[in-house]
Amino acid sequence: MHEWCSVERLALTSLIVLLNLSVEGVWAVHMQAEVRALAGHPVVLPCTYSHPPHSHHASVQVRWRRDGSPGAIVLYRCTGKVPVCEPGPQQDPRYRLEGDPRRHDLSLRINGAALGDSGRYYCGLEVEGRDHKTVEDNMGTWLRVEAPPNILSLQVDAGEDLRYVAECRVAGSPPPDIQWLAPEHPLKGSTAGPLSLGDDLVVSRLQDVEPGWQVTCSASNPLGKDKATLYLLPLPTPPTKDGAPSHILLLVILSLGSKVIMLLGIGVWLVARHENHSFTVLYSLNCHIYVIYPLKCKLIC
Repeated sequence: MHEWCSVERLALTSLIVLLNLSVEGVWAVHMQAEVRALAGHPVVLPCTYSHPPHSHHASVQVRWRRDGSPGAIVLYRCTGKVPVCEPGPQQDPRYRLEGDPRRHDLSLRINGAALGDSGRYYCGLEVEGRDHKTVEDNMGTWLRVEAPPNILSLQVDAGEDLRYVAECRVAGSPPPDIQWLAPEHPLKGSTAGPLSLGDDLVVSRLQDVEPGWQVTCSASNPLGKDKATLYLLPLPTPPTKDGAPSHILLLVILSLGSKVIMLLGIGVWLVARHENHSFTVLYSLNCHIYVIYPLKCKLIC
C-alpha cells in the first residue's frame, strides 16, 4: 500500500471522528496529527467540524493558517452562507477549500507541495448568527513533505591553509546520505561529514583535495539518488630555469631572422640599381609592404 494515506482513508477517518463528536453535542474541529506528501504533488489536509443538534448558523468563515504564533499568516480564508464559501480576490491559488462545509468538511488542498511547505497547519471556523462561535484545533496537523535528493551545488574552495576543500550541498527529505567517490572507489581518509543546516538541506565537505583529482558527490535517501562530479584542473607547468621556454625563443629568433633578410634584400636592390632614378619596386615579406624609391624606403601598411 502506498506510504501516504489516500483520500478515501482520510474521508473515512474524518467521518468516524465526526460521528463521535456529534454525539457529544459541542462545537469542535478535528484534524489529523500528521500528513505526508511528495514534493511536486498536491496534498489534502483533512479537517472536519461538528455542532450541537438544531444549531443555527447563517454564515461561516473558514480559516487555515500556518504555525501557532499570534502573528501567523492566514493561508486561506473564505466567508459565506453555507454551502457557499468564497475566498477573497487576493487568495493564493495554490490553496483552495477541498471539502464541502455542508458536510462538515473544511479540508484544505495545497497544489504543488514543496519542501518549504513542511510545518504545522491549523484549521479554524467562525460561525456568525444567533449561535456565534469560534473554534479551532489547537494541536493542528504536521505536514511532512518528502523529496528525493537534489544536489544544489558542488564546488572547491581554498581554505585558510591554502588546501583545497570540496563542498556539496544537497536538498532532500528524509535527510540524504552523502558519500564522496573517486573514479574507481570511495575516497578514504577524508573528514567529510554531513553538516545539517535545516530539515531539508545537508552540507558535506571533503578536505585535502589535490589538483588533478576527479571527485563525485553521491546523495541518496529512500526516495532516490543524485550525483555530481567535479574535476580540479592540475596546476600549470612552471617555466624553465633559463627563463622563457625553448619554443618561445625559437619563435622570436625566426621573427628576427625574417626582418634581417628583408633589410638585406632592400640594401642589395639599392646598391645594384643606384644609377636608375625612374623605378618603383613593390616588396612584400611577412605581410609588410614597402614601396622603394631612389635612396629611400617608405612603409605603406
